[in-house]
Amino acid sequence: MSAGVNKRVLPGFGLSLGFTLVYLSLIVLIPLSAVFLKSSAMTWDEFWSAVTAPRVVASYQLTFGASFLAACINAVFGLLLAWGLTRYTFPGRKIVDALIDLPFALPTAVAGIALTAIYAKNGWIGSLLDPLGIKIAFGPAGVLVALIFIGLPFVVRTVQPVLEDLEAEFEEAAASLGANRWTAFKRVVFPTLLPALTTGFALAFARAVGEYGSVIFIAGNIPMVSEITPLIIITKLEQFDYRGATAIAAVMLVISFIMLLIVNALQAWNARRFGRTV
Repeated sequence: MSAGVNKRVLPGFGLSLGFTLVYLSLIVLIPLSAVFLKSSAMTWDEFWSAVTAPRVVASYQLTFGASFLAACINAVFGLLLAWGLTRYTFPGRKIVDALIDLPFALPTAVAGIALTAIYAKNGWIGSLLDPLGIKIAFGPAGVLVALIFIGLPFVVRTVQPVLEDLEAEFEEAAASLGANRWTAFKRVVFPTLLPALTTGFALAFARAVGEYGSVIFIAGNIPMVSEITPLIIITKLEQFDYRGATAIAAVMLVISFIMLLIVNALQAWNARRFGRTV
């Protein structure tokens, strides 16, 4: 290649980069910075009192705990669903594949109403669980069910393309060398799937942390029991307590960023360990 040839891959790189940064600032950076600027108007004692109130701390525990647990459950069953859809052919396979995307298209309020109707005491599933003393709707378990529902597609849709590109011959080659099915999965398939599975987990977790519409209907919204942090933020906004709302939002933002940073660091470590790029 001669020295006079422009080595830039993207024509107009400077203009494209400038447009990208301006667009990112208007859509993401400026709104997020407004959260910290608004909450900075509070004194440290006011800020600490707002974000550590017992009711708020209980909502943190429920929101982040249920989101993490839902993401873990979705990681397991999302992998199983993706495996079944890519490795097996069965009647209704395309219908099942289409239904996985339903939480993407379904309004969250509709999802919350539907889940409440199913898991309430007089619902199809709730009526079967109630005699056993198991309560789903209007409690923390209802929050978990809603978060599992809205987060499952993220795991399936990130793992499924990797499984489709992973030829079954690799598993057959491992079997021909004497590996059983579990060893072939653990040594050949799972290391390849792990980056995508981690990404799906992170997306499901991030989606669950900020979920509001589908949760408020099935949670019952009982303070200190089944009240999520987004609901507290909305309540403070309705009470015109903008500084308190932004203070809690800032804490959620920082915690979410730290957790996603940890997930991304684990993903990068896994990629270096197995010699792949993320």
